[in-house]
Formats: sequence, structure tokens, C-alpha cells
Amino acid sequence: MSLPPLFRLSPIAAAVLAAYALPASAQTAASVQVAQSDAAATLPTVKVEGEAASAIKADKVSSPKFTQPLVDTPQTINVVKKELMQQQGALTLSDALRLTPGITFQQGENGNTTSGDAVFMRGFDSQGSIFVDNIRDISPATRDLFNLEQVEIVKGPAGADNGRGVASGYINLVSKTPFADDAIGGTLAYGTRDRRRATVDVNRKISDDIAVRLNVVGQDGGVAGRDRVENQRWGVAPSIAFGLGSPTRITLFTQHIFHDNIPDGGVTAIGVSGWRNPTLDSAGVVAQPVDSTNFYGLDSDYENIDVNTFTGRIEHDIKPGYTVTNISRYSRTSQWRVLTAPGPHQTANAAQDFPDVNDPSTWTVNRSRQGIIRHNDLLTNQTNLRGSLATGAVKHDFAGGFEFIEEAQNSPSLVVTATTPAQTQQRANAYNPDPSDPGVTLSQNGAFTDGRTRTGAVYLNDTAKFGDRDQFQLSGSLRFERYRTETEAGTLSTAAANPGVTPVGTVLGSRLVKSGTLVTYKAGGLWKPLPNGSVYASYGTSKRPPSGDNFALSASATNINSAALAPSKADSVEVGTKWDLLDNKLAATAALFRTESKNDLARQSGNEIVQYGERRIQGVELGLVGNITEAWQVSVGYTFQDAKVTSGTIVTDGVPSTQTGAAIQFSPKNSITTWTSYKLPLAFGPITGPLTIGGGLRYIDSQARQINNNFATITSGIATIEDYIVVDAVVSYDVTANVGLQANIYNLLDERYISAVNNGGGRYQPSIPRSFLLALNIKY
Repeated sequence: MSLPPLFRLSPIAAAVLAAYALPASAQTAASVQVAQSDAAATLPTVKVEGEAASAIKADKVSSPKFTQPLVDTPQTINVVKKELMQQQGALTLSDALRLTPGITFQQGENGNTTSGDAVFMRGFDSQGSIFVDNIRDISPATRDLFNLEQVEIVKGPAGADNGRGVASGYINLVSKTPFADDAIGGTLAYGTRDRRRATVDVNRKISDDIAVRLNVVGQDGGVAGRDRVENQRWGVAPSIAFGLGSPTRITLFTQHIFHDNIPDGGVTAIGVSGWRNPTLDSAGVVAQPVDSTNFYGLDSDYENIDVNTFTGRIEHDIKPGYTVTNISRYSRTSQWRVLTAPGPHQTANAAQDFPDVNDPSTWTVNRSRQGIIRHNDLLTNQTNLRGSLATGAVKHDFAGGFEFIEEAQNSPSLVVTATTPAQTQQRANAYNPDPSDPGVTLSQNGAFTDGRTRTGAVYLNDTAKFGDRDQFQLSGSLRFERYRTETEAGTLSTAAANPGVTPVGTVLGSRLVKSGTLVTYKAGGLWKPLPNGSVYASYGTSKRPPSGDNFALSASATNINSAALAPSKADSVEVGTKWDLLDNKLAATAALFRTESKNDLARQSGNEIVQYGERRIQGVELGLVGNITEAWQVSVGYTFQDAKVTSGTIVTDGVPSTQTGAAIQFSPKNSITTWTSYKLPLAFGPITGPLTIGGGLRYIDSQARQINNNFATITSGIATIEDYIVVDAVVSYDVTANVGLQANIYNLLDERYISAVNNGGGRYQPSIPRSFLLALNIKY
């Protein structure tokens, strides 16, 4: 599939590769020192020499708001470094998040398919809680890892860190920036379904205090286990840093990535385990699952996404121990998509769905054709002061500052504008869909939604240390945030609702405004029985106003973004311990957590949304990551969570029913992620170099598809997602110090499972079957 002119960056990528290949070939093998700024506000200096290059344990997070290393931070934080992502062959954020226990994925609502990274964590939809360099990122694109140093998953209360957000926490992506040395790396990869990928990462030291860096990615090809679905993207991320090693450092970096995809609406759920249908059930017919490779879309489906981000960061050491950081960003994301997805089998459509219940070849499924045009803009400026001081015998490490951010989203409506072809042509054979069907035409009708949120916030974080070896620590964080959301919408008049408006179909404008103040905080106490370990307890809060992610306020009392709703609130408690073992090479963590969310949504008999609902998520999380020996690395995580509704109702066919005690959807009780690799010495003729073998498994427990404490009432669609185990493996060989070969095998046992399901349960995303990715890795 060819890219339109806007997306053709391959000549640029080729020029970049050619420009850097010649000087790189003249370099000799050398150790690479990654020397980021030694300021406390940035990532710590990392030296990459020999075995240290494969280190997978992180000691701190990137945010200057955190004042202590991970071992002394009273909160569960998982960090996935680029070295671990490369080992496992992870290419996207969703791939990286699968290395962390307690995270699942959704496919979207009945009438739409979620694009981007649809993350569900600790009982909450967390898609709107993704950040890049600690700045909120509402992007419809699947995020590529080509320009990332690490992914940080902060679990629990997030209000004091970032303001509005869900109670589960947030995910932060850390961008690559220049360092004071010369280095070049790259990858050429080929995988199942003709997937081809190339990346290059070049860093050049221009002078003692100036360096530039360029990251490029190009990928195209299909998706393992899926017919016709294709992902094609090109990205470039140049950056320059001034003042490296000096008291004042300036970094300018930008990223541009373009997607040209054939999107995937999933597979009809007919016949899969846990699927129900009253028509077939009453007839005693047992349906067989469809071929999971089936494509239920149309040849005319497409998805183009254009992401452009511009960032400037200034860091200044006022005096030893005091650093001020200012970061500004503007980003613009645009999405154009038309996607056709299989609809649910409903009783009202039984005659069309199952013309002959005893002849599966006659069964059909409705096609839902969806169109999206979406533009997101973000402009922010954040200033942080970090330092240390002493008040008598008590030492303080503090960070405080202020933030301003404006986020906007504009969505013109795309609707069906032609009545032909007939409705029967909008159906597909359930077992043998034809993508060449013409499909209905979508076009803009003048309706739109245009929303924006402006936020101003101030915050202060402090850690007080006292006692011998600073073995006792008290931490506190307070954030005061003022927000204002405005939504302007255009809807089309109807004869019934607007009898005095002519002609019918006139665009009627409306405007809604909601503003308020959010005060959130965290507090923790920590004891260090030994310098390399801690025991802690913490408490924190988070709040989220309606339309917190899409800025689309609604005047309807039955809409979850109703302007009449108050912010939801959550309180979280965590007790745990963290230890750095084996000379700081291995991190071990354990935590008990409990979150109670109040002002959750519930429905009354008239389908009106009210906010007496509550949910509770409690459990335990264990983690082990790092090196056991110089050659042996491990990353292990386990989460048990009991996620329940403690107060609330839903309405089915106008009848309310209590859901108190019901499990929260997409929240498995048990989840396990394991990974281990071992480096063996190996000689092959004149070639000597280490061979690395590794592998691991992921276990995800069964999940409820919807909040319902009486599954007998779910008569249509998937009721429960069954548990599954996935085994992956890797073999890599360092041909020389600069060239390596790597082979990743995904789903080694070819386990078939449901990867994600839509809220209605009528369609699902099938598992990736056994597949491979072969890579040539180069580094100088």
C-alpha cells in the first residue's frame, strides 16, 4: 500500500541513513557513555560499558517533581527501560505495557473502535492518563517506541503529580535527547506478515557543550494473524542540546510521526467461548467460532494520523543543590479514519442474522461503518524548582512550581449521506466476509464538537529526612488546580425537536462551560532499616471532572460527560517495602494497596446518571527486576486485585438493578509477567561473541466484560473473557561488538485467546498467533 504525498518520508529516511552511514563506518568499537545532564531534574548519568549496556533496572524516574530515588519513593512505580523493550521485541507502547502486571486492553464502545493505546489499569480506563515527558498526551495514534528511553508506570493516586486523572495512576513516556558523546545505533527487522522495520539513532557531539541527536523509524507490512490489516508509519525526531555539563542547559526537540493504516475493527464474537445469543440458544444450536483471520472491514477503509510535537526545555543550576526547569510544548495531532466493524447479533435482527439457524453458511453480521475526523492541540508551559535545605536536624528535599496548559479537540461529524447501497449490502457473511463490498458513503454534514480545557496549577512536594542515616522520612505533596472547560457544538435540527426551524437539518449551535478547583495531595511515611531498603505507608487522592479527556461537555442527563456532574474522587492507601539487592543490581518490591472511588456514575430508572456510585480496588503487587549475575537478568511481576462496585446501579431495558458487589470489567484478579535472559559465551570459527537466550510468560486471569453481578442476565455477546497464558522467547548473538542478530518468537505455544473485547461484547481482537521478528542490530 502506498502512502499519500503528505506521508512519504522514505526519501528523507534514506538520506539520513546515507548521511550517517559513511562516518559511522570509520568508527572503531568503543564504549558509549550516555552522559545526560547531571542536574537533579533530569535522568541520572548512565555509563554504558560492557555488561552495563544491558541493565534493565532503573533507579529513578524522569520527573523533577519526584525528590527521591525509587527505593525511597512510597508508591508502586514500574519502569520499563529500552534495553528490556528491545530484548522482548516490543515496538509499541502497548507491547511495553504488557511487561507490567495488572494492565489490560479494550477495543472500544459498541459504535466505535478505540484507536491508540486503550489501557485499563487498576479498575479504570486509563487511556486519558498517558504523558510524554510528564506532559499530558491525548493522542489517537498507537505510540511507537523508537524515540523513547523508558516507560514509567506510576500506580495509585496521581492528582498531586499531574492534576485531573483517574485513580489508577498514569503512564509516562521519556523521550530520547542528546548527550555529550558520539554514538550510532540502528535496527533492520523483518517479521511475520511481511512486517518490515528500520530504525536509526544517531548522536553527535558538536563541541564540548553542544550535541545533536536524530531518531528515525520506518515500518510497514501486515499484522500477524489478521488478513488485510496493515500498519505503515514513518517518524523522525531531531533534537539539539546546548550547555551540556554547564550550569545552564537548553534542549530543543521535536517529533513527527505519520501513520497510514488499514484499521482493524476486530472479529465477530460468534461461537467463541463465553459468547451467548438468545436466538441460537433457544434453538439449541452451538455456533462454531469464525476464522480469527477474517477481515470484516472494507477495501475502502483507511486511517491516516499525523502527530507533530515541538518542545523546549531550559535547566539552570541556581547554586549547588538548586535547579530550576522550564519546559514548553506545542503539539498538533490529526486523525482521518473510516473503519468498518462487525456489529453485534441482536434479537431484533434475528431474521437477518440467522435466516436459517441450522445452516451457518447463511448467517450474516451487520457492518457498522464509522468515520472520524479529529484534531487535538496542546500548548503548555511548566516551571519547577527543585532543591535541598536543612531546618535544624531535619533535611528537606523539595520540588515546587506552577503549570499552565490548554488542550483542545475539534471533531467534525462524519455520517452516512447516501441511502444506497441497500441495507442488505451493509451486511457480511458471518464466516466468509467480502471486503470488496461497496459500503455506504460517509461525509461531513455540518455538525461538530469543539472543546477545550484551560488549566492553571501550583504544587509543592517535600521530603523531610531525620535520624541516623536519614532513616526516617516524611513526604507530602499538595496541588491546587483551577480548570475551565468550554464546549461548542453544532447539531442538526429535526422536525420533531425543532418545529420552528427551517429547513430541517439546519445547524444549531450550543455552548457549555464548566469550571472548578481541584485540590489533591499525597502523604507518606518511610523507614529505612538499612541503607538499601525501605518500608513505607502512603495515602493520596485524585479527582477527575466530567469530559476530562475529550472536553465534550453534554447537556444531557444521560451522558457521562454531563456538565451537571461533579468531579469523581478517589482515595488510595498503600503499604509496602522496596529493596535494592546484590550491590544495587536487583530491585525487589512488595505492596498492599486499596483505592476507593466515590462520585462514580450510576443510573436511575429513567436512565438519568447520578453520582452516588462507588468502587473499591484492593490487592497486592510484587516485583523483581535487574541482574542476579552479570549474565542473568530477570523481570518478574505479580498483581492480585479485587475490583468491585461497592454502590451503584445499571439500567437494562428501563429496569434498574443494583450492582453492589459486582466485579469491575477488564480487571483480572491475577496477572503475572515474567522474563529472564542469560548470556552464554560462544565461539563460532573466527567469530567470538556471547549468545543470549531468554523467554518468559504472561498470565492473565479471567475478566468480566461488563459490570454485572448476575451474569445470567447477559444473554447476548461475550460475558466473560477467559484466562490465558502466553509464552515468548528470544535468541540473540553478538557477531561483533558492533553487530548483533536477534530472533524474537511471540506466542511460542500458539495460544488462542481474546486479546481485547468491545464494551458490547459483540466483537473482539484475536490473539497474535505464533509469529516471529528477525533483527539486525548495529551500534557504534
